Amino acid sequence: MSTIQSIKQRFGIIGTSPLLDRALDTATRVANSELTVLITGESGVGKENIAKIIHALSARKHNQFIAVNCGAIPAGTINSELFGHEKGAFTGAVNDRKGYFETADKGTIFLDEIAELPTDTQAFLLRVLEQGEFIRVGSSKVEKTDVRVVAATNVDLEDRVRKGKFREDLFYRLNTVPIRIPALKDRREDINLLFRKFAMDMAERYHTDPVRLDEEARQLLENYRWPGNVRELKNVAEQISVLSENRLLTASELLQFVPNIGKRHLPIVAPDAEGRSSEGFQEREILYKFLFEMKSDLNDLKNLVFELVRQNDLTMPDTSSYRALQAPTYPTAGHFSRHDFENHEADFPNIRPEENPDTYRPIILDKQDKDFHKAEIVEASLNLFDMEKDLILKALKKHGNRRKEAAADLGISERTLYRKIKEYELD
Repeated sequence: MSTIQSIKQRFGIIGTSPLLDRALDTATRVANSELTVLITGESGVGKENIAKIIHALSARKHNQFIAVNCGAIPAGTINSELFGHEKGAFTGAVNDRKGYFETADKGTIFLDEIAELPTDTQAFLLRVLEQGEFIRVGSSKVEKTDVRVVAATNVDLEDRVRKGKFREDLFYRLNTVPIRIPALKDRREDINLLFRKFAMDMAERYHTDPVRLDEEARQLLENYRWPGNVRELKNVAEQISVLSENRLLTASELLQFVPNIGKRHLPIVAPDAEGRSSEGFQEREILYKFLFEMKSDLNDLKNLVFELVRQNDLTMPDTSSYRALQAPTYPTAGHFSRHDFENHEADFPNIRPEENPDTYRPIILDKQDKDFHKAEIVEASLNLFDMEKDLILKALKKHGNRRKEAAADLGISERTLYRKIKEYELD
């Protein structure tokens, strides 16, 4: 842990999140090796900073570090930028030119937005990673390079591989050591620390007092989703530092400068083809699930009665009102449809009575049995609203009040669950 703290102090890393510490620990351990590293995380989380740490702690630290944004280079020129070109290779190529891989020889090259590489460039990059060889555009001479590659992406590369948009062999070659940088919403304990750091930097730059937040404003800041991550938080801190006349901001003043901070960004319900919301059907799914659970309990009761009849060698009167004792198979929660309610029970196998009705043997429970327990029949509420409320409580208890997981288990959106909690006053 002391090593992580020294790394944070040396490179100005702010945060106490265990997820961030894990990423820094992995970066520190892999720095002295020659393994290829793939850094993943949302845009704005600081992936390039991790790449710089890896380079600074490696044996290549005295050589060049080149950062390349693959998504910012046009597809027609990216091969020339990465591997260089010969004079006359294409229109405008008036001189020979070295590419980044040749320039960064003995150093480190950071390839950001690696998922944006064209297919042919992916093949050339794979050759560099495996053999350390490349060919300039317009040349037939094989060149050699010794470069440490650190790649980064903010998209799911495995999904790109499944869709055929990224080479599978290149993915596994890049993903030798994966490092996941947590999003700011996953390290909320660091939000206020980062804000204070950015505010202090602005105060030192313009020789003013740093902006501070009261408790309510701080909670508002920490509850925001921060889709732009650290980059967005820094912009907000700099904006407030310049525009605010007060050095201690309240929540209302904070909302005046950054109205989006008041938004919760909960999932929305997508409308259907006719523009109607499907939220009503999602709510009905809660009731459907209740009905399935009640049906399952009823089938368990039938099976219990059937076992008592069979084990005690009892008989029952012939009646068409009886149905199959064997419980039918129902779809699992979240995978059923309305049609599952129709015609789902099999016929009950008739148990023929004996010819003499006097020989019927009733079910007799021995009260002297030590395992005998008195039972009290309690009639359950059949009110649909009570059933829905009870199911929501069960889901919240099951998932430790984690509303996102509870909503997924209930088969509804998180927004719908929040509204239901408020409606039933379950807070």
